[in-house]
Amino acid sequence: MIKINLLGTPKPKRGKGSRAAATQMVEMGGGGGGGGSPILMIAVALVLALGYVGYRYNAAQNDAARIAKETQAAEAENRRLAAVKAKYDQEQKVKENYERRVKVIDDLRAAQSGPVNLLAMISDTVNGTDAVWLNSMQDAGGTIKIDGTALSSTAVANLIKNLQKTGFFKSVEMSETQEDPQSKDIQAFNFKLVCEKQKS
Repeated sequence: MIKINLLGTPKPKRGKGSRAAATQMVEMGGGGGGGGSPILMIAVALVLALGYVGYRYNAAQNDAARIAKETQAAEAENRRLAAVKAKYDQEQKVKENYERRVKVIDDLRAAQSGPVNLLAMISDTVNGTDAVWLNSMQDAGGTIKIDGTALSSTAVANLIKNLQKTGFFKSVEMSETQEDPQSKDIQAFNFKLVCEKQKS
């Protein structure tokens, strides 16, 4: 059997005693003694490093799987919210269309009831003024032209005052007045008024 001196000590002389010393040296240097083999230390270090790398790789894989799962959940929530937003936008459009239609209908009703309200107001004002009759009334947009008959100039003045009290007109002016030639038995006056509407 060949024995190798790993310690680098000089080779002992041959003989019984030298053989025992060499065997003892080999056992101390390369056996399972106290110093330990560098190859064994490198192997242990390599195993530890591989274990740490494996642990880190496994942790990174778990993190990647968790992030992918959270990303999928976030994308699903995003799609759900996008669908909710699209439905909300559609409902808003329906609401706006409905509000526009209601406004158009209200405007038409207001425009339709405007002349009726005007006629009712003038009728009530004339009926509330003594000795005054209307012959005609013309709506000229911003003004109302009234043609009528009164038994006295005081009655015409009272009508003008009553029309101003309504608050519907900015001004009420008499454009013309004259005595009625057809009235023989009583004194009567024909008058014309121009009433400027208040701006709404």
